[in-house]
Amino acid sequence: MTQVDVRPQAGDTVRGVPTPGDNGGMRAKGLGGDSVGLLGSAVIGISTVAPVYCLTSTLGSTAGEVGLQMPAVFLAGFLPMLLVAFAYRELNKVMPDCGTSFTWTVKAFGPRVGWMCGWGLVIATIIVLSNLAGVATSYFWLLAGEVTGSPSIAALDDDKAVHIVTCLVLIAVATAISYRGMTATKGVQYALVGLQLLVLAVFVGMALSKAGSFETSVDFSWSWMNPFAVQSFAAFTAGLSLSIFMYWGWDACLTANEETTGSARTPGRAALVAMLVLVGSYLATGIAAQMVVGSGDTGLGLGNPETSDNVFAALAGPVMGPALGILLFVAVLASATASLQTTFIPVARTVLAMSSYEALPASYAAVHPRFRTPGRATIVAGVATGVFYTVMTLLSEHVLVDTIYALGLMICFYYALTAFACVWYFRRELTSSFRDLAFKGLFPLVGGLLLAAVFAKTLYDMWDPAYGSGSAVFGVGSVFVIGVGLLLLGVVIMLVMQRRSPAFFRGEVLTKETPSLVVED
Repeated sequence: MTQVDVRPQAGDTVRGVPTPGDNGGMRAKGLGGDSVGLLGSAVIGISTVAPVYCLTSTLGSTAGEVGLQMPAVFLAGFLPMLLVAFAYRELNKVMPDCGTSFTWTVKAFGPRVGWMCGWGLVIATIIVLSNLAGVATSYFWLLAGEVTGSPSIAALDDDKAVHIVTCLVLIAVATAISYRGMTATKGVQYALVGLQLLVLAVFVGMALSKAGSFETSVDFSWSWMNPFAVQSFAAFTAGLSLSIFMYWGWDACLTANEETTGSARTPGRAALVAMLVLVGSYLATGIAAQMVVGSGDTGLGLGNPETSDNVFAALAGPVMGPALGILLFVAVLASATASLQTTFIPVARTVLAMSSYEALPASYAAVHPRFRTPGRATIVAGVATGVFYTVMTLLSEHVLVDTIYALGLMICFYYALTAFACVWYFRRELTSSFRDLAFKGLFPLVGGLLLAAVFAKTLYDMWDPAYGSGSAVFGVGSVFVIGVGLLLLGVVIMLVMQRRSPAFFRGEVLTKETPSLVVED
């Protein structure tokens, strides 16, 4: 089907929000409204995070850094994310715009800061999409090998051509589902997220029932919740950066705000629900896993470097048995696949918003006439993901690994900017009440400062060639070169767009420092 340009005229509304001529340039996008409720929005947030995938890939690494204090680090990583979630909720109440971080930072700090914030979100999402596609591909062939009992089928993932083709097929399927709209997305996600949480619950129950059965088992202690017991500050910050990555993606439910019932309030509530489900799942799984196998670096211990990259693959059989153990492989595949599909939501809608406000070429503002989705932006995101992963895989496995390590820099960058945007945008309201001071000022400020500190520490650590794959460019760590290089690439593209769309960069399309909006519930 053909795309149509539905960019609105002055006086149109975005779910109760005035548009050009009323409120500093806020515009409708033509997306399908009332497609998702509170539950569906929360499910999208949980799915984008991919809890089972995050756990299998980071439980071991975190335990290797902080030992038995892993649950405490999970809580420490949850804190800045929760505080930033309050900033998203408050901004969404007055500006339920699918551009989220981009739109809000433009309103607070102006077009250039806002453009770079949007770029940070887009490039982080492309990196995550390519990584998720790769993980889903590997688990597809691993599961196929387990089901058929054929090691040769599982080994197909080692064939680079087979791996890339399978990966591209999965990306195409995920793109097609996202292209068809939020209703299709929601239906698939209920099943996949439900499966993930159910399998995690079974794993936790069986792990607790077998606690003490292995040589490395340890008894539960409340000291596991004490972050000050971590052996060094360097170990704590390393564990914290891993923990923060485990929560990334909850803001996907905010980018679907223009398609959500009660767009001013429902997405913010859904984000908080998603965060609570995630931290509960992480704590329960982390504690149960430590009780059954410990966090040491030998045997089944979570910190064993030979198994830390994929903990569930090592624990599936011993903890759940051969029959039920295969469910963990299914859950990881479902987790990566579900997240691959929902992660298209934030990148496509951010690109749509940037195009609608003339910060990107106008063609990306096209919305599908039937599905009411940013069809062109979704397809472009899918193609970009496929090209990025293919090029990185063919270029070097080290480059691909280092690109993933650079992801944390992008996450902290745009989350921190959004938190600071909340404080600045509402600065005149902070003395109105204690609630305004806390939720619009103190909480976002502390969350932003924490993430800014992690950004600075990560930037410093990246300079060392030992960070990531261990490769270097002229003596500088490749992770630093990739991370900073991607941000600088954004600056270059922004300068090009500044010449093509001077009105946006002069603040004539989307103006900053406007009063708080009155939004209809």
